[in-house]
Amino acid sequence: MASEAFEEIVADFEFLEDWEDRYRYVIDKGRAMDPLEDALKVPATKVEGCASQVWLHPRIEAGRFSFDGDSDAMIVRGLIAVLRALYNGLAVSEVPKVDAAGELARLGLNEHLSAQRSNGLRAMIERIRGVAAEAA
Repeated sequence: MASEAFEEIVADFEFLEDWEDRYRYVIDKGRAMDPLEDALKVPATKVEGCASQVWLHPRIEAGRFSFDGDSDAMIVRGLIAVLRALYNGLAVSEVPKVDAAGELARLGLNEHLSAQRSNGLRAMIERIRGVAAEAA
């Protein structure tokens, strides 16, 4: 059920054999994202449970879910970019059905993220799913 954008990331990860190259790839994905406007970095968009500062700004337009995000940590910006590839453009009703843990496991992220980063990633996924559930 993964999007084409997420499948591209999976394919790129398969091509990159070394985890350090994969780590740089994730960081580059984050660098390629436009920064979140400072006006959107408010308590309502801040994600609690992350070691870094993280903001997610969800949007629902014509029944489709998308979000922008930002973080003060480059690897977390990259993780936001990966989550955007996984969720952006889905119908709101499809967002809760995504097996995020299973999809991200295809990238091997769980094995290479610290416990704090993994907790933060789960917190971001919970926020995404919660916003979509409220909108559905």
